Amino acid sequence: MQALQAKVEAEGETEKKLYDKYMCYCSTSGGELAKQIADAEAKGPQLVAAIAEGESQLVQLKEDVKAHQVDRAAAKEAMAKATAVRGEEKAKFDAYTADLSTNVQAMTKAITAIEKGAGGAFLQTVAASNLRNFAMNDNKIADADRQDILAFLSSNSDYAPASGEIIGIMKQMGDEMAADLKEATDGEAAAVKSYDELMAAKKKEEDALTKMIETKLERSGSLAVEIQEMKNDMGDTADGLEDDKKFLADMAKNCAEKTKLFEENVKYRTEELLALADTIKVLNDDDALELFKKTLPGSASFLQVDVSTAQMKSQALSMINALRRRHNSPQLDFIALSLRGRKIGFEQVIKMIDDLVVELKKDQVDDDAKKEYCAAEFDSSDDKKKVLEKGIADLKTAIVDAEEGITTTTGEIAALADGIKALDKAVTEATEQRKEENEDYTALMSSNAAAKELLEFAKNRLNKFYNPKLYKPPAEKTAGGALVQTATAPPPPPESIQAYGKKTEESNGIIAMIDMLIKDLDKEMTEAEVTEKDAQGDYESFISDSATKRTQDSKSLTDKEGALAALQGSLEDHKGSLTSTENELAATEQYIHTLHLECDWLIKYFDMRKEARANEIDALGKASAVLNGADYSLIQTSARARKFLRH
Repeated sequence: MQALQAKVEAEGETEKKLYDKYMCYCSTSGGELAKQIADAEAKGPQLVAAIAEGESQLVQLKEDVKAHQVDRAAAKEAMAKATAVRGEEKAKFDAYTADLSTNVQAMTKAITAIEKGAGGAFLQTVAASNLRNFAMNDNKIADADRQDILAFLSSNSDYAPASGEIIGIMKQMGDEMAADLKEATDGEAAAVKSYDELMAAKKKEEDALTKMIETKLERSGSLAVEIQEMKNDMGDTADGLEDDKKFLADMAKNCAEKTKLFEENVKYRTEELLALADTIKVLNDDDALELFKKTLPGSASFLQVDVSTAQMKSQALSMINALRRRHNSPQLDFIALSLRGRKIGFEQVIKMIDDLVVELKKDQVDDDAKKEYCAAEFDSSDDKKKVLEKGIADLKTAIVDAEEGITTTTGEIAALADGIKALDKAVTEATEQRKEENEDYTALMSSNAAAKELLEFAKNRLNKFYNPKLYKPPAEKTAGGALVQTATAPPPPPESIQAYGKKTEESNGIIAMIDMLIKDLDKEMTEAEVTEKDAQGDYESFISDSATKRTQDSKSLTDKEGALAALQGSLEDHKGSLTSTENELAATEQYIHTLHLECDWLIKYFDMRKEARANEIDALGKASAVLNGADYSLIQTSARARKFLRH
């Protein structure tokens, strides 16, 4: 009974310690939880403001990117237009300088021929024809000089011009052509320089805009992630705040209930200790002991300690051995060995049992924590594995899409490049063809004009003999350079003897034939002019349409090349992400495998181990209780004594 009294007191002390610890937890955790709630309530508005500010910045970034893209497109379009214009200017420059060079060469040949006295031979050359065309079409030549040059170039071999004057005019014309050529060359160089400067400036502008677009797109992506994280944080904070408030309310309720329960336990335990103390006092009274001696014959005393101790030791050892048969434990072996010994006291054995119970309870706590840890890790690892597998599938799809896009875009780029090359070739061929057609036209008109002039001369010469009235004498130059008519030919002699008869009828037929030939030449020249005009119009329309198409195709090619570069960069990023994700998945699967090695056995045998440990703790508790009974003052030595103690 004294042992029971001590046990009740010990339980009271233990319960007091547990209560004090629980109240400390209520005080500490309640304060911390209240602070967390206050912090969460303050954090909510801050997150709302931060999200609003982030979304405003994101809108501004998107508007900036759009504006930069428009500016970059304008810069590219300006470069494309400048390139097209530069091509047209270059083509015009080449054509112009080619004509000038031809005319300069013709002028040089003409001057050389005149100075050598071979002017008549020069008039039969192509250079003379080119020079005649130039003199007819050049607006810078004075009309008088033009007439002199044309008169020289149209003269027959018997014409004797004022060569010095002609040479002077030609040299002046040559100087003017050389000046025109230099002016055109300088203008072309200035245009090339201006074009290069414009392209450099626009390229620099394009690169800067591209850099700004990339930077702001990257910032937009990061900001969008930050906003989403803040939204997630706000949701988690709200959920956590509600949970914390509920937990705080529950904790306050539980703390109050624990206080009430502790006060009731103290009250009942005080009453129990008072009853035990009164009983012990009654039983230990001398009169009571004397009475027990008289009423319990055969027993010298209730204090047969040796016999009771052996019985309790035997009973405890029996319980320990039963545990040893179920559990292979060195601690149980040591306790059994101690119980068999005679020198060691019960207090030490009880302490061993209590220590083993504490260790078993700690093992159970560790198993509980380990099981909870394993479950949480399996759950999170499985979720992570699913996310990674989904990510790998998405990345593989993205890689396939990017590769298909690269193949398609590469084909489109090749087609555009081939189309531009074919277009440039067509423009070159059309330009060469137009040049050849114009040269043929010029040669035709020149030769037809010469033939017509020759036919007119022949007709006029026939008229001089057969039809004197229709004869047109050629104009001549005086020494002063003024044009005068030569003397009119005398009329034919009066009719006399018929010495010779003119072939008037035959001559009329010849003249009519010449008129027909001249008419055919006029018709051919008119048709050639119409054909040349139409061909030139068609050529100019073709060049204009080609320039427009080339600009469009060049812009499309640039856009496609940019898209190809973006696709290639995206493909590399996807491949890098795929490798990283696959490595992470392999690491996750390895970790899951390690978890199985670490946790499967525990999870499989957890309930069995828990039940066995609980039984072991219960048995150890009973053994400890038996050994604690060895300290009783009253020993159960007979059925009568046990009956007495039960009452």
